[in-house]
Amino acid sequence: MVTEALLTHGDSYTAVSLHGHRVSPAMRRRIAEHPDPAIRDAYAGFVRTMVERGVPMSIEDLVEAYNRVPTELVTASDPKVRAMVAATWRDRPVTVQLALLTDPDPGVRAAATRSEHPGVPDEYHERCLADPAVQANIARRLPLTFDQFARLLATGDEAVLHAVAGNPHLTADMVTHLQGSEDPHVRVAVAYSRHTAPETRDRLLALVEAEDEAGSDDAGLALRWSPYSPSWLRNAPLAERLTYLQCPHVVFRREVAASGDLPDQAWRQLDDDPDVSVRRAAAHRPDTPPQVLLRLLRAHGDLSRVRPMLVDHPNFPRHALRGFVEEQDPRVRVLALKDPELPPAELRRLAASAESFLRASTARHPNIPTDLLELLLTDPEPSVADDAAANPLLPRAQMDRILAKAGL
Repeated sequence: MVTEALLTHGDSYTAVSLHGHRVSPAMRRRIAEHPDPAIRDAYAGFVRTMVERGVPMSIEDLVEAYNRVPTELVTASDPKVRAMVAATWRDRPVTVQLALLTDPDPGVRAAATRSEHPGVPDEYHERCLADPAVQANIARRLPLTFDQFARLLATGDEAVLHAVAGNPHLTADMVTHLQGSEDPHVRVAVAYSRHTAPETRDRLLALVEAEDEAGSDDAGLALRWSPYSPSWLRNAPLAERLTYLQCPHVVFRREVAASGDLPDQAWRQLDDDPDVSVRRAAAHRPDTPPQVLLRLLRAHGDLSRVRPMLVDHPNFPRHALRGFVEEQDPRVRVLALKDPELPPAELRRLAASAESFLRASTARHPNIPTDLLELLLTDPEPSVADDAAANPLLPRAQMDRILAKAGL
């Protein structure tokens, strides 16, 4: 009914959402036969606009919008289409990858090498290392000879330098060669290398931290937003990993906490680490004690961007969720809504919160009373009203009133 109303009374803007699995095959045929080309081609036009602007679209979106199979899209006349195919068709055959690597457009070649897979065949390594369009992409992951390493540094390209510095395959002599760099990103990358001695690591990070304190944006980015990490530590021998439990640099302790085979004493130490990110990493192990999870979430809440969330850990005491309603910190209080049977009285308390994200989460709850849901429909924050309108518990009559008010 909603799709029918949107198709009958909507415009090209609303028609954009009527595509793929969201509508039935019969409705897709109706859209294809619609007399208004703005409705008929709404989704295809949207995808083409996104491709023109370089906004990522899936290979399924491209196939639907251009009505061509991926192997045909690779030969499209528009290089932006070819580049989008290179960026999104991750399981493409080797023959297609070779065509993209030799595409006349540098943007297409860059897109074809941006991800690790499907990769670059050995016989194309030298060609790609000499191509300014893809040098940085290749330099960050390809095992390099010292001659290749030197040639890449000689380009003077900052992006290439940063990519080389973060290459996990660098040899000890390459890392030593980079230790004299004054670039904060290179200093951080070198500090995180397995080939760097502790005293050199401390010195390099101290230099970047001093620059950061002096107001250097570049140093701040290198410390907090660079892609570098000592990920090699996860696969190091256990005895070596344990030596980093007391490392003064949080990122190393966090990598150790991502292990799965530490002795009990090491886990206890990580569970009490002064840095919450280390404690969170340790808490993701399969056998985290319930009291550790409860203590961590009551103190700091959870991170929805990290999956699975700690509140969903098999060892988390679910019966304790209801008590989170009493917590002062709204980032902790919201976890009470993870209880699907939270009583209406508690839901009303959360719906009265000053924080809109708490009200929105309440509007999505599967046990929310109808009258409270209808109240949240009038919330001054649009996102709260939207979540209330999307809750399947909303009565049909109320849905009809919303559509009528919108003229649908």
